[in-house]
Amino acid sequence: MRHSDDEIWIFAYGSLMWRPDFEFVEARAARLSGLHRSLCIYSHLYRGTPACPGLVLGLDFGGACRGVAFRIAAAQADDVLAAVDAREVVYHVYKRRLVPLTLVDGPTPGRRVHAYTYVADRSGPQYTGRLTESEKVDLVLQGNGTTGSSLEYLAQTVEHLDELGVPDRRLHDLLKAVRLNDQAS
Repeated sequence: MRHSDDEIWIFAYGSLMWRPDFEFVEARAARLSGLHRSLCIYSHLYRGTPACPGLVLGLDFGGACRGVAFRIAAAQADDVLAAVDAREVVYHVYKRRLVPLTLVDGPTPGRRVHAYTYVADRSGPQYTGRLTESEKVDLVLQGNGTTGSSLEYLAQTVEHLDELGVPDRRLHDLLKAVRLNDQAS
């Protein structure tokens, strides 16, 4: 899959939604099929440490995911992609992929585009595999890294998904369990 020179998109499903840290021409709600948002990455830097990892989102196989597609200017594409790679591929926990998605708002809802996104590297050491709810709660509560805690990350993700009209029941339930556990300790 190749993008056209004037249609360069990045699909965000986690912190890139609310903190893209790059200039973009437009932002649109979008749906990605075949991958789903999952807390499946041990964070050793931004939301945890190697000794006390946190938990962050990745795209994992199966299902679907709603998020934000950012269109970037062709003249800035190489610089923007390099900057996002530096942020997202810091420990090779994600693989950048070009994927088809559907824009769900704006002047052309239903329009299909191709976007770069960051998929969990299942072969990497920071891929969690399947975790129990209790393991996720513990990791979210313990994780604290250079950009804050895993709890802040989870809460901000839930808040921004709600603002987009894309509530994620699994993330809501986990946030509730984390807060209850945090109050109990």
